[in-house]
Amino acid sequence: MAKKIVLIEDEEILANLLKEKLEKCGFEVLVASDGEEGLEMLKKGKPDLVLLDIVMPKMGGFEVMEEMNKIPELNLKVLPVIVVSNSGQPVEVDRALKLGIRDYLIKTQFDPQEVIDKVNKVFL
Repeated sequence: MAKKIVLIEDEEILANLLKEKLEKCGFEVLVASDGEEGLEMLKKGKPDLVLLDIVMPKMGGFEVMEEMNKIPELNLKVLPVIVVSNSGQPVEVDRALKLGIRDYLIKTQFDPQEVIDKVNKVFL
């Protein structure tokens, strides 16, 4: 059975690109365009991994992670999260790591293959 990934990303072009690449690698990918929609998807869907943007409408990535940590089956110690963000500010990376993420990618510095590699690393 394919591993299920929830991609929470408000940049439509990037979301579509990552979805297509991940599906070609055999993953099932659900896309949410804001944090609120993403959190609802997580509660319903029981994914194997979350790819999460930080700056989004309605609810940002940090708020999503804080809410996830309040729900035992979505806790970041249980459900791996890789942050994909425009910001590489050390304070943000540090905050995300403290919340329990597995990895952090800066959008301006990665190519989609790097996302695939990090996702595969989580499942090895």
